[in-house]
Amino acid sequence: QVQLVESGGGLVQPGGSLRLSCATSGIIFSRYTMGWYRRAPGKQRELVATITRVGSTNYLDSVKGRFTISRDNAKNTVYLQMNSLKPEDTAVYYCNADSYASGPYWGQGTEVTVSS
Repeated sequence: QVQLVESGGGLVQPGGSLRLSCATSGIIFSRYTMGWYRRAPGKQRELVATITRVGSTNYLDSVKGRFTISRDNAKNTVYLQMNSLKPEDTAVYYCNADSYASGPYWGQGTEVTVSS
């Protein structure tokens, strides 16, 4: 059974930082491209960042320079370090695992609220 479990969300003031984690099980983690998506209230889901099997990364323009995606294949976990957070980053953040052979798989989401 495939499971993706996000954690690390919460309430943070503008300019603050959070680190999201997504622990996976039931997949051969190293074979998957991992991604973080978000859905803000009243908006469609958007891709925030991805990291390939070999560590190549891609970011949504609005988070470049502020967010960093990374992965630890030994821990089957992907991270999203979010710095200089803005109110417009408020959303539910979802972890995603995808490969040419199977997926995509999704986590249940973790809520991030940026507010003073």
